[in-house]
Amino acid sequence: MRQFFSIVENLSEVAVGSSKPLASLLVEILPPLPAFLEEYEQLLAMITACGIFVAVVPLIPLVLVLAERKVSAFIQDRTGPMRVGPWGILQTLADGVKLLFKEDLIPPYGDRVLFRIAPYIIVCFSLAAFVAIPFGAIDLGDEQYIFIVSNLNIGIFYILAVSSVIVIGIIMAGWASNSKWSLLGSLRSAAQMVSYEIPVGLSILSVIMLVQTLNMQGIVDQQGSGLHSWLIFRTPFSFVAFFVFFISAIAEVNRTPFDLPEAESELVAGFHTEYSGMRFALFFIAEYANMFAVCAIAATLFLGGWQGVLPGIDILGGLPGFVFKTLFLVFVMMWIRWTLPRLRVDQLMNLCWKYLIPVSFFNILGVGIWMLVLGADTMDMKSLGPSLVIIVLAVFILLRQVFKGVSGTKQETIPAPSI
Repeated sequence: MRQFFSIVENLSEVAVGSSKPLASLLVEILPPLPAFLEEYEQLLAMITACGIFVAVVPLIPLVLVLAERKVSAFIQDRTGPMRVGPWGILQTLADGVKLLFKEDLIPPYGDRVLFRIAPYIIVCFSLAAFVAIPFGAIDLGDEQYIFIVSNLNIGIFYILAVSSVIVIGIIMAGWASNSKWSLLGSLRSAAQMVSYEIPVGLSILSVIMLVQTLNMQGIVDQQGSGLHSWLIFRTPFSFVAFFVFFISAIAEVNRTPFDLPEAESELVAGFHTEYSGMRFALFFIAEYANMFAVCAIAATLFLGGWQGVLPGIDILGGLPGFVFKTLFLVFVMMWIRWTLPRLRVDQLMNLCWKYLIPVSFFNILGVGIWMLVLGADTMDMKSLGPSLVIIVLAVFILLRQVFKGVSGTKQETIPAPSI
């Protein structure tokens, strides 16, 4: 038992080496502390880093809500919000202020305690995933400082753990509301999130097999040789793993076409039907924070993280490039939402259990065989060359079939009525 706890303690340590987290950078740049506070220097720097994190990350949903309204307006040939501020950029802030002053209603026969704390559980664990995501890095002398709150050795495992707690808050919100619609929405969400966590975990496992580490910064470091070193191109199976992860992530964050827990046409608003005021706004913040987080994880695992397209060229520590990759994936999620219709519940579960999970298992087997046959070093050209050739051929065949199906579709002509 003692040996087990020592192993757990070693796994939970902060990764050591030449890279240091944001708190260490703050120790270097902040003015010296009084003598009686010197022993608490690291602790105060960590608290300051967390304060910066708490102040900046909640701004992400404000931007994304406005972006989605503009994207949906563009797709539907509208202008979107234009009244508050220039080009409507302050509309989300105005909506937040409005919700802040709205009456906070609690169902009279619901569980008042669980009803109050459920939104806070969801938003706290949604924001907690950002702690282990590296947003960039800057070199100062011989040291490299990472834009990350805590560079954990088990970073990806930590992210999976904290994100799985969100479903507990959703079930609490549905149960405490004492409403049929809320309860049905929360049960749907529980079934959906638990199911789609399996292909998410399996697709991440194929990445871990290639990089041999759970540390998020370690995964980024192995993709620093340019575009060809990104994990999405390393093997044909990691290319498939990216799409499995992205599709499953859309279902994990309850986005269309997988928004069954919030189906407005069936369940009014799903698990947050009975919520109003600022607690209702917290659900919005959690949804868009989750969406940005899963896209940031996808960019870190498959698209090189903050590493640039060309090796050694990272503007402002790679932060703008990382944000661009993440926002591009967020835009794809928004595009899908306003393009595809909602699936039925049986279609949702069939996609997960009959297609994504079997593909993920075969994908893991394929990664193992690929590494066994062509070597564990997937950056070697004898492994990378065939991978890129297979990926290009697969994409070409897929696009050919798509365009062939579109061009071969016959439009049925309706005969003119006889007079």
